[in-house]
Amino acid sequence: MSGQESCRRDSARVLLFDERDRLLLLKFHVDPDAPDRGHGWCTPGGGVEEGETWADAAARELREETGLSVEPQALGRRVAETSGYADLGWAEGFFRDVFFHLRVTSHQVDVTGQEADERTYHAGYRWWPMADLAATGETVQPLGLAELAAELVAGNVPADPVELPWHH
Repeated sequence: MSGQESCRRDSARVLLFDERDRLLLLKFHVDPDAPDRGHGWCTPGGGVEEGETWADAAARELREETGLSVEPQALGRRVAETSGYADLGWAEGFFRDVFFHLRVTSHQVDVTGQEADERTYHAGYRWWPMADLAATGETVQPLGLAELAAELVAGNVPADPVELPWHH
């Protein structure tokens, strides 16, 4: 991204791994009013609110969507980014997602903190083993997530954020 585009929405997201090297992904309905349109999987995260840093937003979203409370500094530096144009129905324009990563010993996911619109799209969650993530034919966002996750599990944290392909 050249830095000159005006973003419709900036989102901060977290790649959350457990002690068994599994990645937490949230399942979402593509269209809650038409469940037959299918579902996809994404990392916890969401929009950056006015006055928030990327890490503040990522920590807040992690708490809302999974029940896990962490200090923003625990997320470290950004490990990946993706950006591009999308028409999501509820918003259209240029979107940018940045990704942090965190490892926990274990965590019992609690989705009761999700906002009403998040609950409308929410369809479950799963801790994905790396082999399952690499082999799945299901829709997983962002593109390139399986490869990035495998690198992070192997301890290869990029010095600069990896640029992932746009997923819309």
